[in-house]
This record gives sequence, structure tokens and C-alpha cells, in this order.
Amino acid sequence: MISNTSMLLVVPTWLTIILIVVGLGLGTAVGFFVSKTLANKKLDKSRKSATKILEDAYAEAKAVKKESLVSAEAEVQKLKDEANEDIKLRRIDVQKTEDRLAQREEFLNKKEEQLDSRQNSIEITKQQIEQRKNEIEEIKQKELEVQEEINKKLEQVSGMTREDAKQQLIKAYEEDAKKDAAKIVRRIEQEAKDNANKEARNIITLAIQRCASDHTSETTVSTVELPNDEMKGRIIGREGRNIRSIEQATGVDLIIDDTPGTIVLSSFDPIRREVARVTLEKLMLDGRIHPARIEEMVEKVKRDIDEQIKEAGENAVYDAGVQGMHPELVRILGRLKYRTSYGQNVLKHSLEVSYLAGLMASEIGANVKIAKRGGLLHDIGKALDQEMEGTHVSIGVDLAKKYGENEEVIHCIEAHHGGVEYHSLEAMIVQAADAISAARPGARRESLENYIKRLTDLENIANGFDGVEKSFAIQAGREIRVMVKPEKIGDEDAMFLAKEIAKKIEDTMQYPGEIKVNVIRESRAVQYAK
Repeated sequence: MISNTSMLLVVPTWLTIILIVVGLGLGTAVGFFVSKTLANKKLDKSRKSATKILEDAYAEAKAVKKESLVSAEAEVQKLKDEANEDIKLRRIDVQKTEDRLAQREEFLNKKEEQLDSRQNSIEITKQQIEQRKNEIEEIKQKELEVQEEINKKLEQVSGMTREDAKQQLIKAYEEDAKKDAAKIVRRIEQEAKDNANKEARNIITLAIQRCASDHTSETTVSTVELPNDEMKGRIIGREGRNIRSIEQATGVDLIIDDTPGTIVLSSFDPIRREVARVTLEKLMLDGRIHPARIEEMVEKVKRDIDEQIKEAGENAVYDAGVQGMHPELVRILGRLKYRTSYGQNVLKHSLEVSYLAGLMASEIGANVKIAKRGGLLHDIGKALDQEMEGTHVSIGVDLAKKYGENEEVIHCIEAHHGGVEYHSLEAMIVQAADAISAARPGARRESLENYIKRLTDLENIANGFDGVEKSFAIQAGREIRVMVKPEKIGDEDAMFLAKEIAKKIEDTMQYPGEIKVNVIRESRAVQYAK
């Protein structure tokens, strides 16, 4: 054993090195081979994996492509169907439009043919008229020639010119007609007076006796009593802001002067004036007087006044015994509580006219309901005549028609000032009742200046007629007595003169009730015994 080991140990070094080198080479070769083999396997595996991924991706892409193609084809088909449907609808609309245009064209063609036919007919008619006109002109010319020849012969025979003969003939006819007409008028009027005067006087007297009404006169100004002069300063406010707020909110002028303890309210509208008066009284009681409080109080008072107007209308309808009136017409009627005419309260006047008309209608057998309703509504237009254009009669007629009033009631409103011809007995009764209520002493008042001017105008109208010597307005302008010159005005002419004076008074003057024209002709024969 020892000898073998010793032998090994003595193996030369170079052999060892060779063996190491050979071993390293073999190891390297084996390692390279193993590494290459492993690398080739990994590469094959990677190639297979890549190939599979590519195949899967290709298959997926193919599926997506196929799905996209199917979806796109479906979308294209849908769009194509929609487009076809739209085209179809458009074609239908176009066809309808073409049909309408064709019908319109056909209608226009027919219209054109009718117009052409009518034009031809008009032309033919014009030619016929022109021809007829020429024939008439020829006939007139021949008549003129014949008449001229006759006139010449008459002038030669009579020794008078044509104009002289015409004037003499007209004058003779006019004188005869005047005399006959005056006799007939006098006879008819006398008969009517004999038959109707007594009965009418009894009816009117009875109606007045049974209807006694008190009237309060109002003006276009109201006064508010102040507790002290300090309150006047508070109402004026700093730099006049309170008084400006009141005037703007109510539309009423406040007149504040040196008169102690008094403020004057001036307005043509009595409702506004009443709103301002009540507002001031409430502000003084409240004590808070400033623009915001003023506006608040004005609105509250307006609501209260509206309620009072409605209540006044309902009370008037109830007191007059009228039923079935439209609520809005009742409210408008209540506005007359704050409306005056010549100082007379229009609502009270309307109630009085309703009472009088009902009493007279019952006495003579007329329709009492129509007479009372017409009397109550005869001045309804005065409630709105300051807000609407037109006379109170036309406004009242429009209101009555609007709210469904009876035609007979509408006629009573329309005829109560004699603006239209009377068609019913009730309309005449309402007119008479209106005149009685307005004309009785104390019902109305005028200023002294207007009163004197009216009487002066009345006398000037009468004095303006030829043959009048002098005239006198008496009974507060209810009658005018006209003295005529007997040498110029005969008995028959006096009747015509009275009618002409009355007609001119009606056309040129405004007055309540009626005016009696009394023409007096007096002849005096004077001789002296010596």
C-alpha cells in the first residue's frame, strides 16, 4: 500500500497540469453542451409559447374583426333603413305638398276664370248703364227744351218773368201752409191738453206725494278737521314728503293754507276724495304719519271703500225692489254713492227716479218692474263717465248690454234725455220721473255765476229772433216769457216762433228738466176822447 502511494506522489507535475486542463476543457465542453441544450429547449419553449400567443391573438383578432364587421353591417343596415324611411316620409310630404299646390293652382285657376267672367259681366253692365245714361240725358235735354219753350210762352202770356212767378207762387203756398199748419197744431195741442193735462197732473202729484226723499248736496271739495295746528305740520312732514305721498297715493290735491284747524281736499273724483279724507282721519287717530304708513293706510281704506260701494249697490237694489241684476252692475251702481250732479247725489237721485217711475207706471197700467229697473239704471253711466269716453247715456247703454239687461230697460236708459225716439211707455215714464226728481226745488244747486250765465244765455237766444221785443227768464230759468211786436208777428206766427225758440234752446244749451217757452202777443188800440 505504501509503495503505491509513494508512486502516485512522484507522478510528474506536468501530467497533473495536463489532466487539470483536460478536465477543465471537458467540463467547459460539457457545461457548454448542457447550457446549449437547455437554451435550445427554453428557446423552443419560448417559440412555441410565442407561436401560441400569436395564434391566440390572431384568432381573437379574427373574432373581433368578425364581430366588428357584423356590428358595422348591422349599423349600416340600420342607418340605411332609417334613411330609406326618412326618404319615404319626405317623399310623402313632398307628394302632399305637390297635391296641395296642385289643388291651390286649380282653385286659383277657377278663381281667375270667375274673376274674368265677373269682369266681363261688369264691363257689359257698365256699357249698358252708360248707354242708359246717355238715353236719359237725351230725354232730359228734350224735356228741358220743351219746358223752356213752355216757360217762354207763359212769360209772354202773363207778362212776368219765370223767377217772379216762382217766388210769388212759393210765397202764396207758404203763407197758406203756415196758416193751416198753425191752426192744426193749435187744435191738436189744445185737444191733447184738455184730455191729458188733468190726468197727468194728478199722477205726477200723487207720485211726488208718495215719494219724499232727502238729498244732501256735495261739491268737488271736502274738508278735514284737525285737532290742532301741530297735526297740520305732521301731515305736511319733513320737506313736504308726507303730503306728497298722500297726493301720489290718492290722486287728490291737498290744499293747506292759513285757515286754522282745516285741510281742504280737492278732486273731481269723489271716490278718490273720500279715500283721502278717511285716510287722513285714520292717520290722525293712529298717530304714525310717514310715507310707508300712508301707503299702507291708503290701500286699506281703498279696500274698505270698495266694500262700502258694493254694500251701497246691494242696498239700492234691495230698496228699489229690483231682482236678478248682475253683481258687477250692482257694484258699478254703488259707485254712484260718491257721484254728484249739480250737487245732487246720483245714487239717491236714481232711487228716487225708480220710486217715481214705479208709482206712475202703476197708476197708468204700465210695466212697473221695467219702469223701476230703468229708473234705477238710467244714470248708471255716470259711475264711469270720468274714466271712459262718451256720454253717460252711451256708457250706460253699453254697460246694460254687456251685463244682459232687458232691451226695454236699455231703451229707458237710452231715451231718458230724449236722444232717441220713445218706443215704450216705460221710457217716457222714466224720462218724466228723471225730470221731476231733478227739477224740484232744492234737489240740485248751481253756483251763482253759472245760474246768472244760464239765464242770460236763455234771454239772448230769445232776443235773437226777428220780431221779438223783449224776453224774461223766470222761475229760476224754468220758463222764458217772450214779448213780440204785434205788427210783425201774427197769432199763427207766434206758435212757430215758440217752437223755433224751444228748438234752439235744446240745441245750444244744457239744463236739467225742461224749459217752458211762452210767447205773448199783445195788441193795443188807443184813442183819446176830446
